[in-house]
Parts: sequence; structure tokens; C-alpha cells
Amino acid sequence: MSIQKIPLLDLKAQHDPIRSKILAAIEKVVDSQAFIMGPEVKTLEERIAAYSQTKHGIGVSSGTDALLIALMAVDIGPGDEVIVPDYSFFATAGVVSRLGAKPVFVDIDPRTYNLSPELIEKAITPKTKAIVPVHLFGQCADMDPILDVAKRHKLAVIEDGAQAIGAEYKNGKRSGSMGDIGCFSFFPSKNLGGFGDGGMVVTDSDELAEKLRILRVHGSKPKYYHKIIGGNFRLDTIQAAVVNVKLDYLDAWTTRRQENAAVYRKLFRESGLLERGVKLPEAVYEGSKAKHFHIYNQFAIRVPKRDALRDALQQQGIGSEVYYPVPFHLQECFQGLGYAKNDFPQSQVAAAESLALPIYPELTNLQINAVVGAINRFFVS
Repeated sequence: MSIQKIPLLDLKAQHDPIRSKILAAIEKVVDSQAFIMGPEVKTLEERIAAYSQTKHGIGVSSGTDALLIALMAVDIGPGDEVIVPDYSFFATAGVVSRLGAKPVFVDIDPRTYNLSPELIEKAITPKTKAIVPVHLFGQCADMDPILDVAKRHKLAVIEDGAQAIGAEYKNGKRSGSMGDIGCFSFFPSKNLGGFGDGGMVVTDSDELAEKLRILRVHGSKPKYYHKIIGGNFRLDTIQAAVVNVKLDYLDAWTTRRQENAAVYRKLFRESGLLERGVKLPEAVYEGSKAKHFHIYNQFAIRVPKRDALRDALQQQGIGSEVYYPVPFHLQECFQGLGYAKNDFPQSQVAAAESLALPIYPELTNLQINAVVGAINRFFVS
């Protein structure tokens, strides 16, 4: 099938229909000159908190800083241990090390790419202070057993929902609302992205919310008076203004992502590719109370000869991406932690076989057919 190039993500297709609204929102900020902590930030905080079924939202400078400030708020520091999945974006583990604490890796559930709850208990030591479950690719981790083990061991739970704002667990609870603090990213490639870096932390705790607000302005309250040491973690007003506009469309975009995933599933089944070793992402909460059971920030298949397939797709103008080629325990910067090469087999398999395909809301059925057709040709040639 001959077709124009299909990017992994087409932000122009997303922004063109709402361009005038975004520009008007930016112009309003420019005219107000309230570039730092302007009223659009407070509006977005309230809207994201409500959307995420929490009491408080605190805008921050990035998804990474959301994780960092969340760990600071629960007093993670030197000598502490924090349990994280071995397979995720680097920030999940990197922020732990930045605070002088030790990231403790746990393998993933092969169905969801998320932290495997049954493996957490044996990773807990007297130094363990927190667990960071990641809702990878847009599907919530299995939170009930994670929260149970955290409660029994008195551990904080920081949800990394950078790829999963709006995703729902099987009981309809939204990502970010189940642990002590939830963390989101507004990086442009996310399902709710800004025009640069930005993030949000959410919580039901009045005490943690107050501490988070103080931490994001260098630990000062009132201004220039510092009881604690924080950082500059403020969300720019222009980014808040852009995300405020886009939030109105998020549910519709999520529905389109789910519809595109359904088309992929149908075509993959009909093509015979599942018999050739291609594995589709599992939506494990589908059919439960959750409507947004999987928001498909990525549509990550598992496939043999992954790197060769990616090269073949690239040659045909079809975008794809490897999330993530190296699990944490094999990263050079973590070699001092003492892990062996094969300690986390599921993470290694995911790193070797996963490939994200285009799934953005504006993707057409014709384009999805072209993607699956190209994959089919690769395996039958």
C-alpha cells in the first residue's frame, strides 16, 4: 500500500483544529505579563485535581521534577531505599539517586509492563521508605496489592503517571488518586502535552499539598524565609494556558486512541501476525468499571526481530520507537548497585522486543492499515 509518511506522533494534526484557541490563551498571558505563577496555573491545578479525583494539584516544571518533589515531600534522602520497576523511563529511578537514596529494582508483569506486585515484598528491607509504581504506556499498575503491601510496611506510594493522566484502574479510580502523591508530565509527546516542559503533582493530603507548594519555591514561606530546602519547580504560566485549552479535548482524544487500538487489534488478528509471534498490548481492566482502562499513550507491541522491523518501517516512512532499550539494572550509571545481568528477565525481554507504533488520535484507519500491512510484509518476505 502506497501512502504518505506516517509519523509516530503528529502534533500538527492535533494542534491545527485548536490553533486559534491556543494562540488566544498564549496572547492573554503575554498581555497580562504574569509569566510565573499566573492565574492560569491555579486554574489548571484545580482542573487537573478534579480530573484526577484528588483534592489538590500543584503545577511543577516537568514530569521528572514532579517525581523529584514528590519524593522530597515524603522525606526521601541518603540511606533510604525506594522500590521502582526495572523497566521505565530513566526519571523513575534517576530521581531516587539524585536525592542520595538507593533505587531498588523489581521486575515487571509481562502483560502490562508495570511493576509486578507479587515481587515487591521480597525487595523490602528496613531501609525501604517508598514504592513508585509506574502506569506505563497509559495503563494503571495493579494498585490494590501494591497499596496493601505499602500499608503493611508503612511505605509511601508515589504514582508515576507521566504517561497515564486520565487512565483508570479496574474500580474506576484514576491514575494519581490511589497513592500518597500522583505525578504527571505535560511533555509535548504525552496524551496531554504542552508546548514545552511541564508537570503536575496531585494529592488528597492537605499536609503534603502544603509541603509540595513550599518545596517548589525553594522551600520558602513566606517569600525569602526558608524552613526547608526546596527548588525552583514552578510551572510556567504559558504552559498552563496551553494545557488548559487542550484539557477540554482530552477525553475525546482518549476515545480516539482506544478506537485506533481496536482497529489495530482487528487487523493484527486478521493478518495472522499473532501466529508469527507478534504480541499485542493487553488491556487488563477492559470490561471493569473503568472507562479509560487504557489510554494508549503508546501502543507497544512485542515482536521478534524488533530492531530489523523498526529499520524496515523507517525505510517506508512509518514512525516507531523503542521504549525502552536498556532496563535500569543494565544502565552503566547503576552498575554499582550490584545487580546481575539476568536478575530481571521480564524487563530484559520487554527491552528487547517492545516497539511502539503510531496511535495518536488523528491517525486514520487507512494509515493503521498501512502500518499493519508493512509489518505483515516484513514477516512474510
